[in-house]
Amino acid sequence: MSTAPAAPFGRLLTAMATAFKEDGSVDLDATARIAAHLVDNGNDGVVVSGTTGEAPTTTVAEDAQILAAVKDAVGDRASVIAGVGTNSTAHSIELAQNAAKIGVDGILLVTPYYNKPSQAGVQQHFAQVTASSDLRVMLYDVPGRAGITISEETYAKAIQDERVVAVKDAYGDMVRATRLTDMGYAVYSGDDPATLSFLAHGAVGLVSVVGHVAGTEIKQMMETFLAGDHVGALTIFRRLMPAFDAVMGVPNYGATTAKAALQLLGVLDNRTVRGPLVALDDAEHEALREGLAAAGLI
Repeated sequence: MSTAPAAPFGRLLTAMATAFKEDGSVDLDATARIAAHLVDNGNDGVVVSGTTGEAPTTTVAEDAQILAAVKDAVGDRASVIAGVGTNSTAHSIELAQNAAKIGVDGILLVTPYYNKPSQAGVQQHFAQVTASSDLRVMLYDVPGRAGITISEETYAKAIQDERVVAVKDAYGDMVRATRLTDMGYAVYSGDDPATLSFLAHGAVGLVSVVGHVAGTEIKQMMETFLAGDHVGALTIFRRLMPAFDAVMGVPNYGATTAKAALQLLGVLDNRTVRGPLVALDDAEHEALREGLAAAGLI
């Protein structure tokens, strides 16, 4: 009998890209098409307006339009999580309240980046944004982008609010991840290649980037592991390694590689990103294609 831990938002979520037209404006139809593609291919949910969605470059009005388009496309078939984390508490509260009006399933709340607040400031930020709506909260710990981490003391305080249920962990300390599960957090790996390690330490799932192109395969890998067939899961992992390397293992990765992968699949007709990101050049695009092909994905 499976003893897999409960996953409040589903087992596999993808931090989805936001589609733009070639002039840089938001393409809501294409963004909805991405969401439908993800749900049709193994994803239990989508995370909207995160880093991969280029949230630092979109306006409050655009964020609401994007979220509504995704919610309409997905309906009740999958969880929709709204990225509301910014380095301004008031701005994050506004985004959380807008997300609640649209009727999503939860919010993703990253540590405030660049400002480098103390842990007291981080805890206050989390508490105020969490209190601004009734939505369930997934915290996001990504020191490589934010410049700070969440201390275990702050985690312990945050989860005293029943709305705080999960964390996307891109910190990468597996022992700490186990301690977070002991606190009551549903831990999601925030790094595709680390997924099996996280699952072995009590995590419930993954917030993916490679899920744009390998959702079905990643979902199968996790389900195989959680069913107790660790050798079988590792076999799938090895097959996917060229895709992990191609999407995540290059300096210019994230929205850039996700959109280029979707273009290769025919989901998008361009790979336009907003500055300061730059779209993959022809050599990078070919390297991505080769990696996905080596993994049997295209």
